[in-house]
Amino acid sequence: MNKFLSVAFSLLSFFSFSQSIQSPSEFLGYELGDRFTRHHRVVEYFKYVDEASANVQTQQYGETYEHRPLIYTIVASAENFKNLEQIRLDNLRRAGMAEGTPTTKVAIVWMSFNVHGNEANSMEAAMKILYELVNPANTKTKEWLKNTVVILDPCINPDGRDRYANFYNQYGNNPPNADPQAREHVEPWPRGRANHYLFDLNRDWAWITQTESQARIKLYHQWMPQVHVDYHEQGYNSPYYFAPAAEPYHDVISNWQREFQKSIGQNNAKYFDEQGWLYFTKERFDLYYPSYGDTYPTYSGAIGITYEKGGINAGLVVTTNEGEPLTLKHRLTHHFTTAMSTIEISSANATRLVDEFEKYFKENLNAPAAPYKSYIIRADNHPDKLKKLTTWLASHHIQFGHGVAKPLRGFDYQAQSVNAFSLSSDDIVINIYQPKGRLVTTLFEPSSRLTDSLTYDITAWNVIYSYDLKAYAVNEKISVIKPYQKKQPAEAVIAPKPYAYLFAYKSLQDVELLAALMKRGIKVRKATSTFKLNNQTLEPGTLIVTRYGNEAKPDFDNAVLTLAQQLNRTVFTANTGLVSSGADFGSSDVAIIKPPKIAVLGGDQTSSLSHGEVWHFFEQQVHYPISIIGTDQFKNIDLWQYTVLVVPDGNYKLFDEGTLSMVERWVTDGGKLITIANANSAFVDKKGFGLKEFANEDARKKIEKEEREANEKNALLKYQDAERRNLSNSIFGAIYKLPIDNTHPLAFGLGSQYFSLRTNTLRFRYLEKGWNVATMRGKQKPLIGFAGMQANKALENSLVFGVEDKGKGKVVYLVDNPLFRAFWENGKMVFANAVFMVGN
Repeated sequence: MNKFLSVAFSLLSFFSFSQSIQSPSEFLGYELGDRFTRHHRVVEYFKYVDEASANVQTQQYGETYEHRPLIYTIVASAENFKNLEQIRLDNLRRAGMAEGTPTTKVAIVWMSFNVHGNEANSMEAAMKILYELVNPANTKTKEWLKNTVVILDPCINPDGRDRYANFYNQYGNNPPNADPQAREHVEPWPRGRANHYLFDLNRDWAWITQTESQARIKLYHQWMPQVHVDYHEQGYNSPYYFAPAAEPYHDVISNWQREFQKSIGQNNAKYFDEQGWLYFTKERFDLYYPSYGDTYPTYSGAIGITYEKGGINAGLVVTTNEGEPLTLKHRLTHHFTTAMSTIEISSANATRLVDEFEKYFKENLNAPAAPYKSYIIRADNHPDKLKKLTTWLASHHIQFGHGVAKPLRGFDYQAQSVNAFSLSSDDIVINIYQPKGRLVTTLFEPSSRLTDSLTYDITAWNVIYSYDLKAYAVNEKISVIKPYQKKQPAEAVIAPKPYAYLFAYKSLQDVELLAALMKRGIKVRKATSTFKLNNQTLEPGTLIVTRYGNEAKPDFDNAVLTLAQQLNRTVFTANTGLVSSGADFGSSDVAIIKPPKIAVLGGDQTSSLSHGEVWHFFEQQVHYPISIIGTDQFKNIDLWQYTVLVVPDGNYKLFDEGTLSMVERWVTDGGKLITIANANSAFVDKKGFGLKEFANEDARKKIEKEEREANEKNALLKYQDAERRNLSNSIFGAIYKLPIDNTHPLAFGLGSQYFSLRTNTLRFRYLEKGWNVATMRGKQKPLIGFAGMQANKALENSLVFGVEDKGKGKVVYLVDNPLFRAFWENGKMVFANAVFMVGN
C-alpha cells in the first residue's frame, strides 16, 4: 500500500510539474521578439525543458570554434520516448544502414535553425516551437507526437548568431528604430552570417570542412530523418518562401520527394492564407547543389526543405519598401507557423513518409536509375589523397572497398573519353547499389542534366576533379567483395645521422610538415628541378633538410623524425650531397625556404568568405601563424615587417596611387604579393604592375561585336524573362581542364594539367614579363557546369594563375580562387606554393 501511494504521489507530482513548464517568455523574463536572445540563454531554456519534461532529451553533440555548445533536443510522446532507441534503429534498418527488421513505424522530423547567424529569428522561434511541443494544453501537438518524433537543433551556428545579437544589442536604439538607414540595420564586416572562420555553413553539408558541420553530420547519420527543415531569412523586403522549390531539381530526386514538397507547401499556404500573409513558392531556391541543408538531406532520402522569411538586418523592427513595419515578433511567428504546419502534415502522412523512405533506399540498393553504376578510383593515386578521400567517404556513410580484377570500359576522368582499362584488386570501388547511392551520383557523375541554368549556386563540384584523381565511371555494377585496405608504404631505411633528410612534396600534408619544421626553427631547402639519388627520382619541390645549417640544434635528428612520425610522412635519407643527376644539394638550384612572415588583408573591402578561406587554411590546415591586417589600418602599417601579403577576393578602394606605390616598393625590395580573384582588379593596368586587361584591337572588336549581337538578342526578350538577360555573360561554378606548367614553383606537386573550378568571369591577358603558369587556351568549354556562351568566349587565351618577377620580389596573380569553400583539394597546393615555394 505504501509503495502504491509513493508511486501515485510521484506521478501526481510529475503531472503537476509538467503542467507548470515555463514558456520562453516566463523563463527569459521578456516576451519573445522584444530582444535578441543570446545563445547561452537558449541553451539554458532547452536544458530546462529537458529537466521539466519526461519526454524530452537534450544533448550536446559538438562545440564551435569559439567553444559554444552545439545541442539538439528530441521531443516524443511518452510511448515513443520509451521506444526511442528502437525507433532510431528501425529507421536506420529501413535505410539499409543497420541490421535487423523494423518493428515500429514512426516518422522523424528534424528542424535546423540559424545556420546563418544574422538570419536571426529562427533561434527565437525554436524556443516557441519546443514549448508548444511539450505544452500539456496543446492537444494538437500531443496528437502529432503519437506517430512523429521531432528533433530540434536550435542553432547550427552559435558563433555567428551571437556575433549578430551582440552587435544589435549593443548598437540598437531604444526604442528600436525602424529606419532602414539606422546603424542597427547596417551590420559591420564580417557580419554574422558565417561561423568563426567566416564559412557559410549552409554550403558545407557535403564538404564538412568546419567543426560544426563535422559534428552535425555524425549526429544526422544516427537518425536519418524522413523530413528535414532548414530555417533561413532573406532580405526584409521579401515576404516568405516555402516549398515547393524552384527548378533545377537534380534527376536523382524521387517523385515522392517532389510530391510531398507540394503537400507541405499547400499546408503552409492554408495557414498563411488564413492570416493574409504574403508568400511565394517555386522561385529562387532550387534543389541542385548537394551541400545545402535541404539538398544534402534530400539526396540522403529525406524531404529536404528550406524556409525563408524576409528579415536579414531587420533588427527588432524595420520599415519595408511597402511602408509596412516588420517586427521580430512577426518573423518568428511566421517560422513558428510553418514549423507547426510541417509537423502536422508530416504526422498526417507519417505512415506514407516511412513507407516511401523505405522504398527510396530499396531502390538505391536494388535498382538505382543513374547511368553510371560504379566509380573506380585507381590505387596508384597519391596515398594522401586516398586517405583524405576515404575518410571523407566514411564520414558520409558511403560504402567502398575492393572488387575482382577484370577488364572494363569506362569514362576516363583524366582524358574525358571512354577508354578500356583493367580494374585492379587494389583499386577502390564505389558503386551506387548502396544506401547513399543517389548522393554518390550527385558527387561523382561526369556530367549532370541542368533543367534550368538560372540557379542559386554553383553548378559543378565533382569530387574526382577536386582531388585530380585517376578514376573511371562505368555503366555496370562492380561489386565490392572485400573492405578497403590502405596500401602500406614500404618502410624506409633511415640511416643514423644522415647528410640530409628528404621528403616528397606532393600533398597538403607535405606542406604541413614544411610548416612544422619551419616553426621549430629547422632550415629546409627545396629542389627546383628533378634529381636522382640512390636510383630514386625525386621531383621538383622535394624538401631537403640538410645537417648543414642545422648543426646548432641539439635535438635536430629527433625533431625531424618526430615531426615526420606525427604527420605520417615517409622519411628518405641521403648520406651525400652529391646526386647522380640534377643539382647537388649545395647548388643554387637547391634553395633555402625562408619562413614567411605573412599578413592577410581583412575588412569591409574584403570578401569575408574569401578571407575566411585563407584564415582557415593557415590555422586549421597547415597550422602556420599569420597576422590579419584590417583594410582600415593597412595604410598605416609597416609593411616591411612582413614578407608575404595575401589580398583575398574583394572590392578594394584602399589601393589608391600612393598605396599602390608603397606596395610596389615593398615587392621590389623582396616582398611577395598574392592576389585572389577580384582582388586582381585593384592592380590591373596600374603603374608598376604587369597585369593587363585585353587590349588587342582585333580581340576587343570581336568581343564588342559579340556583345552587341547578344544585346540585340536580349533586347527582344520578353519582360518575364528579364532574369535571364545576363545568363550568356555568367558562369555559375564550372570546371575547366587547364594546362599547367608544373616546372614552375607555383605548380610544384601537381601534374601537367589542372582542373579549375571557375566561379567568376574575370579575364586578363597573359603576362608579358612573367610566368603564365595556368591559362585558358583557345576555345574551351567546361567539363561540367554552366558557363554562358559569351562568358566562355571572353575567357579564351586568358590568364588563370601567373607570377610576375619584380625586383627582388614576386606578384602572384590567382584569377580563380584555389581555396573556394576549402573543398577544392588540388587548389590548396597552388595556394600553398604561392606562399611557401614561389620566390624562395
